[in-house]
Amino acid sequence: MPLSEYEQRVLEQMERQLSSDDPRLVNTFQGRGRSSVRRWLLTGTGALVGLTVLVVGAATSQPVVGVLGFVTMFVSVVLAFSPPRRQGPVGVVGGDGGVKPRAPKAKTGGGLLRRLEERWDRRRDERP
Repeated sequence: MPLSEYEQRVLEQMERQLSSDDPRLVNTFQGRGRSSVRRWLLTGTGALVGLTVLVVGAATSQPVVGVLGFVTMFVSVVLAFSPPRRQGPVGVVGGDGGVKPRAPKAKTGGGLLRRLEERWDRRRDERP
């Protein structure tokens, strides 16, 4: 069922608002592409190879081969679920495409909610 014109406008407005509020989140969701598929295929293949070597090591009663298979399988799974490393300068990309330096961490220990509120206020203050 197609969206009405009003629903399409509201959806586009929400998308623009999200892009301006949290560009890093938008980049995270849009950044998946061929490299992500290739990463999953490579790590999945590594996990299968590791499992196969583990089973062969257990079947032939060679613990060294089994341990190598387990390590291969474990490393592949850890790499599959770890976030990919970003390339380029360290910093937060602003809405205008420029790199802004990260703000120093506050040394107040007021709890999670207080830190989230401070982060929200800083984000609102930085917007033009």
